[in-house]
Amino acid sequence: MSGPPIVPFDWERIWLGDVPPLFLLEIVFRTAVIFLWLLLLLRVTGKRGLAQLSGLELAIVIALGSAAGDPLFYPEVPLLHAMLALALVVGFQRLLSRLVVNSERVETFMQGQPVELVRDGVFNSQALERADLSREDLFERLRAAGVMQLGEVRRAYFEQDGNLTVFSHDKSPPPGLPVVPPWDLEEPARLSPDLPHHGYAACLDCGRVERLNGLPGACACGGHSGWTVAITDPLADPTGGGFAAGEATPG
Repeated sequence: MSGPPIVPFDWERIWLGDVPPLFLLEIVFRTAVIFLWLLLLLRVTGKRGLAQLSGLELAIVIALGSAAGDPLFYPEVPLLHAMLALALVVGFQRLLSRLVVNSERVETFMQGQPVELVRDGVFNSQALERADLSREDLFERLRAAGVMQLGEVRRAYFEQDGNLTVFSHDKSPPPGLPVVPPWDLEEPARLSPDLPHHGYAACLDCGRVERLNGLPGACACGGHSGWTVAITDPLADPTGGGFAAGEATPG
């Protein structure tokens, strides 16, 4: 026997358990510590996996689920303790929500800030690191937004809720680094560093487009992956063409 037998409908056990009433104050402390710790962990892990839920909302769901689940199955968990924990979680949520509305610092800490990932067809590698995204993650999200090449993108922001907002050119986008097809299936053909190229080329490290008139050199971003032909429509030509040198001018 692990302990004394459980007496059904023992009201003192159901509501208070075998602990002194002062333990209710400890529950307040425990709930506050765990709830704030959970928020901090969610803030540190980033927003990329939150989808439509903010860190605060996800913490509420987890905390409410845990506090509401235990008293349903464990007779040693008094109902009053669980009810207090649930009320505290909701109270903390209301308090933090009010603080987020009234304080920009609290809002920034709780929800983070939008991050600009792409500007005028050039993506920012440092911004990708801050957003905890890889280049392939960015390209996948751009394809989901209907983008075929980076020249189409005027701005792309990684929002506080983990979604990507894309502002594209309405008509006649300049050529850029292709993101279609996915590079895992077909990586863009690299320009040979030993053969002259005359026309627009896109840096494979940042997407910057430059007009080359000779041997490809180093990009201003400092990358060393090389160059590929800048394209306006990667799907226009099955061979990967779609932009010939001198047909269009970026910008």
